[in-house]
Amino acid sequence: MSSAAPIGILGGTFDPIHFGHLRLAQELFEALKLKEVRFVPSGTPPHRAAPQALVEHRVEMVRLAVSGNGRFRVDDREARRPGPGYTFDTLTALRAEFGADCPLALLLGADAFLELAAWHRWHELFLLAHIVVAHRPGGAVERWQQRMSQPLAREYAARLMKQPLSVHLAPAGGIAVVAITALDISASAIRNMLRSGEDPRYLLPDAVLDYIQTNRLYPGGR
Repeated sequence: MSSAAPIGILGGTFDPIHFGHLRLAQELFEALKLKEVRFVPSGTPPHRAAPQALVEHRVEMVRLAVSGNGRFRVDDREARRPGPGYTFDTLTALRAEFGADCPLALLLGADAFLELAAWHRWHELFLLAHIVVAHRPGGAVERWQQRMSQPLAREYAARLMKQPLSVHLAPAGGIAVVAITALDISASAIRNMLRSGEDPRYLLPDAVLDYIQTNRLYPGGR
């Protein structure tokens, strides 16, 4: 067993960050007994449309959102990197930073996990970190298996850990599945509310909402 507690890595566009992101991070932090969670805002995400807010604004919104939680940290390496922000490159840099023996845990939602096989050098991600999948109760694991091809289902099943705390046993290589509280909050819905003049308060931290309004990040509506 490794003597170090795992480091959690939560990437995303955070356009904007909201309570769904923060609650996921908190519940996985507790369930896996992580040392910390690093929030990694993407600069140029390779697998989706370009974010609507500039990267410097998205980084600042994450800083505001995690301030006050000593176990949450902002890691802006992807924001500073030119070109696409590949998770493989980020994990490679983090592995060099923390050393070969420290467990790393890449924290993903179920939707992101379903697309994992399309990611850049995805097989090699298991050499660098564990994959931790946060799912809402209601048969998510079964739906993944139905949507995946048989070779991929076997690949994932072979790496599936029966206990989330097994991420402490090795630096990388496994998949842990953790049920989390269902919060139906999305960044796109928040952006649409702001553009239509609705108030998204209580879906995201007040400091983030104030920053959005001060900088008119998603203009529209009244």
